[in-house]
Amino acid sequence: MAGSNGKQKTVRDMILSLGLIGIAAALIYVFIPHDDSPPDIPRVDFRVELLTARRAAAYPVAAPEGLSKDWKATSVRFRGDEFDAWHLGFHTPDDQYVQIEQSTQKPSTFIDEATQGSDATKATEEIDGRTWTRYTGGRYDALVLPGKGSTTVVAGTGSFQQLTEMAQALKLA
Repeated sequence: MAGSNGKQKTVRDMILSLGLIGIAAALIYVFIPHDDSPPDIPRVDFRVELLTARRAAAYPVAAPEGLSKDWKATSVRFRGDEFDAWHLGFHTPDDQYVQIEQSTQKPSTFIDEATQGSDATKATEEIDGRTWTRYTGGRYDALVLPGKGSTTVVAGTGSFQQLTEMAQALKLA
């Protein structure tokens, strides 16, 4: 029985060590600051890219005018070598995302990519004399406007009200 006393001390020492490690981890957790706020997404100025796209694209390029300052442009790009692809992304006032996508790519392929897998519904919306089709079911909800030689998609995590607000603000030039 002489050996059992040594094993008991080893188990006791291990439990004490684990307890001390737990206390140290708790203290570190308490005293290290935690920032649970969402990251500050920087605003981008899209005017230069918009002018470039409007000169180079084979279709009238869409960009919003008159949105409140609470809508923050966060991403912009024009890829003339990839179907004249235009992208303009916005952070909405209630922390959602809405994007404008345009391209001369085959509509079915482009719409699937821009809406991230949404499907057409039978619902349409008349916005400024243009008929937009609603898409749902994918990662994004969307409004899609087919055009002559290009397709325009307003999509994102925002509500259909926000998507409609963006579509109403779009000016094609």
